[in-house]
Amino acid sequence: MDLPVEKWKAHVSQKWTQLKPSFKEKLSLTLSLRDIFLLFFFLRPEDEDYLHRLSKNCFGKDPSAALFYKEEGNKRFQEKEFAGAAILYSKAVSHAALGSPDMSVCYANRSAALFHLGQFEVCLEDISRAQAQGYPERLQPKILLRKIECLLLLGRSQEAGGAISELESKVITDKSLADLPQQALLRKISQLKVKAYEEVTGQPPGPAVANEAQEDVERWEENSSIPNASSAVSLSFDLQRGRHLVASKDIQPGETLVREEAFVSVLCPGENLSRQAGVETTCGTEVTNGDLSCHHCLKPLLASVPCHRCSSAKYCSQECAQQAWECYHRTECSLGGLLLTLGVFGHVALRAVVVAGFAEVRSLVNSSREDNQEHDVAEIRGRHLATAAGTEEKPETAKPLIPSCDVDGKYRGSYHAVFNLLPHTERHSPEHKFLCSLSVAALCKRLAETGLEAASWGEALCKPEAAVAEAAELSPALKVLGEAMLRHVLQLQCNAQAVTAIRESGSGKSIVAHSEQVRLATALFPVTSLLNHSCEPNTSVTFHGTTATVRASLPIHKGQEILHCYGPHQCRMAVAERRQRLRAQYFFECRCQACLDDLGPNVKSAVSSKGMFHCPDCQAPMQGGDMLRCTRGACKALVSRDDFLRRLQTLQSQVRTALGLLKTDKPERAAELLLKCRLDAKSFLSPEHVVVGEIEDDLAQAYATLGKWQEAAGHLRSSLRVVEARHGPSSMELGHELFKLAQILFNGLAVSEALRTIQRAEKVLSVHCGPWSAQVRELQEMKACLLDLPPSWMCPQGRTGKGSHRGAGGAMVTEEMDATEGTTRESVMHFKVVTLPCRDEC
Repeated sequence: MDLPVEKWKAHVSQKWTQLKPSFKEKLSLTLSLRDIFLLFFFLRPEDEDYLHRLSKNCFGKDPSAALFYKEEGNKRFQEKEFAGAAILYSKAVSHAALGSPDMSVCYANRSAALFHLGQFEVCLEDISRAQAQGYPERLQPKILLRKIECLLLLGRSQEAGGAISELESKVITDKSLADLPQQALLRKISQLKVKAYEEVTGQPPGPAVANEAQEDVERWEENSSIPNASSAVSLSFDLQRGRHLVASKDIQPGETLVREEAFVSVLCPGENLSRQAGVETTCGTEVTNGDLSCHHCLKPLLASVPCHRCSSAKYCSQECAQQAWECYHRTECSLGGLLLTLGVFGHVALRAVVVAGFAEVRSLVNSSREDNQEHDVAEIRGRHLATAAGTEEKPETAKPLIPSCDVDGKYRGSYHAVFNLLPHTERHSPEHKFLCSLSVAALCKRLAETGLEAASWGEALCKPEAAVAEAAELSPALKVLGEAMLRHVLQLQCNAQAVTAIRESGSGKSIVAHSEQVRLATALFPVTSLLNHSCEPNTSVTFHGTTATVRASLPIHKGQEILHCYGPHQCRMAVAERRQRLRAQYFFECRCQACLDDLGPNVKSAVSSKGMFHCPDCQAPMQGGDMLRCTRGACKALVSRDDFLRRLQTLQSQVRTALGLLKTDKPERAAELLLKCRLDAKSFLSPEHVVVGEIEDDLAQAYATLGKWQEAAGHLRSSLRVVEARHGPSSMELGHELFKLAQILFNGLAVSEALRTIQRAEKVLSVHCGPWSAQVRELQEMKACLLDLPPSWMCPQGRTGKGSHRGAGGAMVTEEMDATEGTTRESVMHFKVVTLPCRDEC
């Protein structure tokens, strides 16, 4: 997904094996990025043809695809799966030509799905879009009725009255509506007129109020030297750690340290879509990141606005679509297939130079050629040592001690900071540099062939016809852009930030829905990239759209370094594995305090003890290599590690089967199978093993689906103990688990315990996610509801004499190690608390 598709990598790898040894040796030398790019800038016609075949998946408009998705959406609508129907109608809109009947009908159909989902404002927007795209006059009453009902439900009765008059006039005078049941329409209009008359106009509090309150609570003093950072931090530099952030005062948990908008972000296509590159595909109903998130701001998509030229780019609003087109999409629009083939890193690299603009890119590239960045760091370090010896140059001629800082010590943001992130050119393997160079060269050639460079970057570049004439030689301008893009592709291995989000899946019919944490996009955050790694960090990072927020998760004393986790965490990996992964991807030997402590004499890995197998006979821990022995002296049990692993794989397969039963609305059978899995797990796994916690969590989901809140809470408490043992009492993982338990207790009306759990969850999640995050607000709503309901008014079913409970939702994140790939998978269970209506007989 980050790198090119496997077929292109295999093709380039074969070319690599055919290179002369002298060429390979050159790449092993310390060459500049310009030399690498120009040295291996050769694509034979057969290479270009092969890449063209790989990237020919069309992202243009396709009326047949629009019809397919519309019909599939109609099927989902008939099944009352309105969320799925809305997504399929959005796919249809993306493939329909602008102004076509298909587009107007798809907008109208989507408005119906949105109406059933209670999204009345967005429904109104789709009705307007359908009318603007020429929705047939004979069908107008259908969407006008829907518009009136939306307006009434939103309390906009005056507008509804005007729409009623318009519809009534149309029905009486328009003969083209003769095929519709006119009397039924007039009767419905009469009913709506009465409702509009009785409606009391009221303006509910809008999101602007909440946003204003949030801004007031989270207002901070921005750093005068580091844009997007708090005044509580400062930038420092030394030989061992390079650039890094330190606390300029004592910092408390929950304080916001960095709030930064991504310089660029690119939506990840998803593994399935990236694997399909180069294969003839037919229309399918699978849902990808591109269907669920805005391609510009990354916010959740409910009703997408498509690009009018391609079927790939989708936006949350016309404003986002326009901004994207003006900023970068006019360059990328016709390159969709190629960008998908070359991977997300190549896409981010292109977008970075397009957003920056040619003038700034050329200025920085020329500057780097004069004072190569790799040597510049060495010179900076030399000046640093000279300063210590008292031999520093005079201030008026000295260069800044910290890279990317002005002479006054101010850190430059935006593209200048992005450009100066280290590419570690000498540390990447020669074959990897060859792959990146050829991929960037292919992208540059396509830009030249299509004439996009002049249209996108101005007259500074050569004319399109001149670029095409230079078949083997790129224009000087594209050489500059190619060098910059190669730099960014190499930078991204160490500096790319994965933007994640929690996403709910399933039909939404059940009281309990399954959710997962997904990688949404790859982005560049110049200030956030200043944070060094620790396997035991003192910060946590959350995302809202394209904005990253870094908060302190522990107390940080003045002068202490502010640290972030790059992935390998001491709670999830043993020290040897952590260090190996960090060496492979980030090119450094981790010497954080957690690693040094774990490498001390007679230190037993906490991760190993939590993941150990236990003796099937006496439940004592098992130790050893290929053969595991019971640690209890009196017990002589001896079991092969492979036998335990096979047993674990069988257990995990049964758990997946149980989850499948849950998804197909068979919670009783799922609970029965999970209870057997729980018994089996306890016979050979440590009580703190991640699989034990997952089984308890899945059982809680099954019992919550059945409405058995007490049983669900019991299993969640067991899961919570596992999460706390693995991640600690103040971790974000524990906060999410407490949030879930609070919801179950709330639904079961275990008031006292629910209030205690809410208080604890609120304290933990406020630190990691902020006091105005969605989960914290939901916790506060639940607490207010419980405190507002006297116990004497509660009935056994959880209903009250006042009305109904407020709905709430949330999610829990757990870590699971994939035994086959050695990667960490995030799994989330999301419990939706339903509204419980009041009955008079209660």
